[in-house]
Amino acid sequence: MGVWLRGIFSLFPLFVHALFLSLHQQPARAEQFQNNATIFLSAGKSGARNGCNLFQGRWVFDSSISPIYDSSSCPFIDPEFNCLKYGRPDKQFLKYVWKPDSCNLPSFNGMDFLMRWRGKKIMFVGDSLSLNEWNSLGCMIHASVPQAKYSVSRGSPLSSVIFEEYGVSLLLYHTTYLVDIVREPVGRVLKLDSIQGGNSWKGMDALVFNTWHWWTHKGKSQPWDYIQDGSKLYKDMDRLTAFYKGLTTWATWVDQNIDPSKTRVFFQGISPTHYVGKDWNEPSKSCRGEAEPLLGSTYPAGTPPAADVLKRVLGGMKTPVYLLDITTLSQLRKDAHPSAYGGDHSGTDCSHWCLPGLPDTWNQLLYTALMISNGTSSANEGGIRPIPAVYGTIIYNSIYFMLLQQRI
Repeated sequence: MGVWLRGIFSLFPLFVHALFLSLHQQPARAEQFQNNATIFLSAGKSGARNGCNLFQGRWVFDSSISPIYDSSSCPFIDPEFNCLKYGRPDKQFLKYVWKPDSCNLPSFNGMDFLMRWRGKKIMFVGDSLSLNEWNSLGCMIHASVPQAKYSVSRGSPLSSVIFEEYGVSLLLYHTTYLVDIVREPVGRVLKLDSIQGGNSWKGMDALVFNTWHWWTHKGKSQPWDYIQDGSKLYKDMDRLTAFYKGLTTWATWVDQNIDPSKTRVFFQGISPTHYVGKDWNEPSKSCRGEAEPLLGSTYPAGTPPAADVLKRVLGGMKTPVYLLDITTLSQLRKDAHPSAYGGDHSGTDCSHWCLPGLPDTWNQLLYTALMISNGTSSANEGGIRPIPAVYGTIIYNSIYFMLLQQRI
């Protein structure tokens, strides 16, 4: 016992040193990182700190790079995104790197991600594009720690990947509209002012929301028969108006149910499609057969109206919501869709994205935003910042080694 206590006391200076670095050096390091790397988007308003905007830039070809993971070795990819497995002949689309105009995008580090989010839960809430991003993040982490034990659960509406040794849970809640579709005597009703599924979103450490893809669906692909707004029932409605009303209901739910000191909220920006070639000045084309992104930093068709609606809603919220403004950088990637190589997806898919591929960049941006918000969001202002993971690891390993010596 005496040797054990002496060992503990011998570690005390290390603990104090780590605590000192956490309290005094981490803010400076975070500020330095902001200067070089990130945009901080709060409540839907694009405000770059020190002139740095991660979402303004261009795609640059780099023949020397390889994807973060190999699709054949990732156990989480759904067939509809696994383009190489299902016959896509070219790999050039994997050689493009997103380069912001005025700063460097930090590389993704899966071990660092797990250490920072040890014991925490991150939930993606949305449609199949949320599935796309959830698949991607699981693969990126798995490639960094391939020996780490994990468990996978697939269900409807809830799925999960849990990295068991770290207690990190990546959850997916599938909902096409965020607001409810309810079966009633008249048929399937899209209720613009109702969110019953929200109880499953509570208790998370981070939430990443997404919707828009299904708001444009009509005819047989439309999963509802009527729209209800308040007490009124409509056979149809202007889709942007309906989107605004539904998103406003979601915003109210977040403001009333989410404590920003406990949960960080993100919204994945509007993911574009590439079915109509005239949007990029090639009227006869779609994404099929495209092998290169658009050059430059602007998209000929401009910003989709849904992106403006999203920013309008976020701008009126009380809860800080960090917008992952991936719209323009994704518009430039007409080459990154599954197209005809989407597994069991019939036809040409110009909506989703190949994996590996573009969603890996989305998650690189999410990783950056999570790091920044971890030290600078309103949830932490005025509070004691956590000891950086590297120092916690040193202390943990030192204690473990000391106890191991005692057992020997």
